[in-house]
Amino acid sequence: MDTGKNYEVKDISLAGQGARNMELAELNMGALLEVRKRFSKEKPLSGIRVGLALHVTKETGILVRTLIAGGADVAITGCNPLSTQDDVAAALAEEGVRVWAYKGETTEDYYRYINNVIDFKPHITIDDGCDLVSEIHKNHPHLIPEIICGCEETTTGIIRLKAMEKAGVLKYPMIAVNDNKTKHMVDNYYGTGQSSIDGILRATNLLYAGKTFVVCGYGSCGKGVAQRAKGLGANVIVTEVDNFRALQAHYDGYRVMKMADAAKIGDVFCTVTGNKHVINIEHMKQMKNGAILANSGHFDNELQLEPLRKAVSSVRQVRPFMDEFVIDDKKLFVLGEGRLVNLAAAEGHPSEVMSTSFCGQALACEYGVKNKGALEARVLKLPEELDDQIAGLQLKAMGVEIDEFTQEQKDYLDSWEEGT
Repeated sequence: MDTGKNYEVKDISLAGQGARNMELAELNMGALLEVRKRFSKEKPLSGIRVGLALHVTKETGILVRTLIAGGADVAITGCNPLSTQDDVAAALAEEGVRVWAYKGETTEDYYRYINNVIDFKPHITIDDGCDLVSEIHKNHPHLIPEIICGCEETTTGIIRLKAMEKAGVLKYPMIAVNDNKTKHMVDNYYGTGQSSIDGILRATNLLYAGKTFVVCGYGSCGKGVAQRAKGLGANVIVTEVDNFRALQAHYDGYRVMKMADAAKIGDVFCTVTGNKHVINIEHMKQMKNGAILANSGHFDNELQLEPLRKAVSSVRQVRPFMDEFVIDDKKLFVLGEGRLVNLAAAEGHPSEVMSTSFCGQALACEYGVKNKGALEARVLKLPEELDDQIAGLQLKAMGVEIDEFTQEQKDYLDSWEEGT
């Protein structure tokens, strides 16, 4: 481990490769670069300390640069023990960013690093999964009066935040960046769909064609995973607890059934729910020899791994990020230690997808500063016009032009008298 005054990373000599990877990421993040260009001129975050607990990837590095361009002082750590790209962490350290992160963090280091960010006394928190926010609320409430707002990146974090709000314990405004259309309908759908399939493929070298692929959860992430598995020739089964989502899955052409039934026939399982023990030990005992288990929800508790570890006769790593568990004389394979397979075994979402997500984060920080003191301590959404602005920036970056309403059409939409 390499350490400095304001960093702790696996290998600082990887900084050159990290810088090149961020250079490549920027080529596909034109929307975020437009935000950075404006931030550089206007400095909307001048004097603001921003503390981040995000996946430390090349795309996150471009967000960090954007916040700094806007005048912010930044400190960052990871939000998952296996998601850091060590070369990017090294590159950020070389650029003078406060960064504490490495791939394969122990639980002790994970929370030590989160507390390093908390010791930075951020005015704004940016979270992916809510660990930073919950740690502040549990153990550092004295910092809350100085916190302007927080921004949450993912569905799991929003679930936790809404539970905090319902319990009356949320003490500062949280902007649900995940709820932007340019986030959950792009990042979750296109990003998680592609990157999860990529992670499973890198971990296993699996042929998808002809396999029975079980997707647990049919939200935006599950829809993306199911579509891409189907596109590679898999026979897709969806498990759900929500009536309408189950109905959607059925109408989209997938088999829908209970997990207890899917467990017996699935070849590959991927959980994307944001809930815990979606696949439990009883399900695992019903699975066929050679079944593969992966998770693309934020936490590894979507798979009930502790009882599995206690029930097996042997465990071994057979490939990087692919562990073999022998139970009842059959082999089950767990990918990426049950953590986010798209980041544990692959590189996460493509840069183009993260561009719109991180536009949301940057503009949420600006929105929070502009509305300092006026936002309630609740889970809030960004105004729709900002979400639309992000979509427009991305279309511009891709060179796509769209139509505009004529004045006649605007008048028609504002009227009620003209009929048949």
